[in-house]
Amino acid sequence: MSFRRPHPLHPLILDDVRGAQKMLSGVARATPMEGSRHLSSLVGAPVHLKCENLQRTGSFKLRGAYVRIAGLRPEQRAAGVVAASAGNHAQGVALASSLLGVRSTVFMPVGAPLPKVAATREYGAEVRLHGHVVDETLAAAEEYAAETGAVFIHPFDHPDIIAGQGTVGLEILEQCPEVRTIVVGVGGGGLAAGIGLAVKSVRPDVKVIGVQAEGAAAYPPSLAAGHPVAVDSPVTMADGIKVGRPGDVPFAIVREYVDEVRTVSEDALSSALLLCLERAKLVVEPAGASPVAALLSDPKAFQGPVVAVLSGGNVDPLLMQRILRHGMAAGGRYLSLRLRVTDRPGALATLLAVLTVVDANVLDVMHVRTDPRLGLTEAEVELHLETKGPEHCQEVEAALREAGYVVL
Repeated sequence: MSFRRPHPLHPLILDDVRGAQKMLSGVARATPMEGSRHLSSLVGAPVHLKCENLQRTGSFKLRGAYVRIAGLRPEQRAAGVVAASAGNHAQGVALASSLLGVRSTVFMPVGAPLPKVAATREYGAEVRLHGHVVDETLAAAEEYAAETGAVFIHPFDHPDIIAGQGTVGLEILEQCPEVRTIVVGVGGGGLAAGIGLAVKSVRPDVKVIGVQAEGAAAYPPSLAAGHPVAVDSPVTMADGIKVGRPGDVPFAIVREYVDEVRTVSEDALSSALLLCLERAKLVVEPAGASPVAALLSDPKAFQGPVVAVLSGGNVDPLLMQRILRHGMAAGGRYLSLRLRVTDRPGALATLLAVLTVVDANVLDVMHVRTDPRLGLTEAEVELHLETKGPEHCQEVEAALREAGYVVL
């Protein structure tokens, strides 16, 4: 079964997404919808979280991958499939192929997180590590496809992929029929295109808002130009939406069915991930937290009820550690300071006494005594503190200055 349509601007119709939903029955989970009291209070209307981070393989990618591979002809299945991905698409293709009895080869960057490499292998794919950036990995996969006849499974630029991802939109309408706004992260555009098409075809009154990271925002200039425009060297912690150029197929659908594409900062992404973990008890990767970041950045801009799509939860533990610390700093709950002290016995104890009075929790202390900028009787101390918010940070710095310390 294949859903490819010849018209470049309208490659899909609603029946294609409904067909994909039937195909995915018993394969992909109908992921839960969780309410968020904290976000609801900020927005002033109900906010629900569509938990695709709880999908099989940890992201929505299984949906599109399964529909795409299931639509291959018998001779194509016999040749196997190949994909290139640093994480979510790799795992989606690996599991979908195993479920359908198709041989899969997945190319991943040399520096791909070990848990993602291990998971892709466990789902049944042959993993080949090649290249240090995704473009090199993609080129290797395409070369492999040309040499072996394996079918290349693109992560977003194919109608079948988009039809599969669009089933998220149908589930949202079933689970939250009163929804007025859906917020979804955007990389190449497959998920946003699928949701936009599915939702607008049934409920044209519902707004669909896309979200991109500021450092990897190819859609705003592309929409302004009327065609896909590449962004050189996209930079963001949100690997799942770190795409330099929109896909041709999803771009046409996004332009037609998505009302707006917003951008969010890295600080907002960190804060959103931290909020999902602390308040919703959900492990979400930065790309998956991007809709929450948009709500935090401008909560009054969204008409409720709002559904924020948490697209994935596959985050490397080491990256999670860095992001959480960054999120705490962005929220005023983690403070790094450097200051000068007199290098004499008891100086550190005196400094710590000041911090005790203002109730700042000291996480780490580092001394520097040999810097040529320092005087003979001076030392520099770097402090890492756990604080209670922006106002508390200001209180800590004020107390240190009042005690005579030079805060650098």
